Amino acid sequence: MTSAAQNWRRALDAWALPDEIVNSASQSPWIHPPALFDVADQIQPSPSHGLAREVLSAGATVLDVGCGGGIAAFALTPPATHVIGVDHQPEMLVMFSANAARRGVTCEAVEGVWPSVANRTPEADVVTAHHVVYNVADIVPFLRALDDHARDRVVLEMPDHHPLALMSEAWRYFWELERPEDPTPADLLDVLREMGIDAHREQWRGPMRAEQNLEQAAHFTRIRLCLPESREDDVREFLESHQTPITRELSTIWWDPVLNEV
Repeated sequence: MTSAAQNWRRALDAWALPDEIVNSASQSPWIHPPALFDVADQIQPSPSHGLAREVLSAGATVLDVGCGGGIAAFALTPPATHVIGVDHQPEMLVMFSANAARRGVTCEAVEGVWPSVANRTPEADVVTAHHVVYNVADIVPFLRALDDHARDRVVLEMPDHHPLALMSEAWRYFWELERPEDPTPADLLDVLREMGIDAHREQWRGPMRAEQNLEQAAHFTRIRLCLPESREDDVREFLESHQTPITRELSTIWWDPVLNEV
């Protein structure tokens, strides 16, 4: 019998692209444009932010893993007054630090991949990791390190379907390639239960994160599809006839650290 963690890895491995497609690309399709991760002056409330705020007191500290620009962290300031951001992209950490300075919040930036940098990352009252877990095949050490670093609560946010599922029709159209559907938040809950962590899930609908205009969308979608520049007009035409939804189904998964339950 396979474990929940093995099932999670197998499901994510199925999202790998065929070598012949990746090798034909002029640049990596695994891009994360920093502009998609900027933080608005007014961050809209969400169940994820609310569940984190439940346990925060004035002067609290938040650790944001896979922070991007820091939406998950800065939604909690105040009452939090110190934020720690972890990201493997230096440009994200520059954005994170600038956002902290603009809000008058002290911050630390840790460059690297979680949990490899966990041993040089401080603990915090609340640990957040929004829209990260679908990138993590070796999920147990990732989750355990989150748990080890949280004094009061861990809050994860993830779409109910893999974020690349939105491109499944485009892959079928341009490459005749079928894409998988798993894993899901339910699979992550199975992993957490297997780890002995009593986690909870709240489902809700939130805004879709997307490029600001059709030109941007065509450019980045073309790169993600491993297509040459000469196909960008074709991608634009495809996007014009296949409108991206403006909302999506999301799940917040949270738990209070194991050490606090002993």
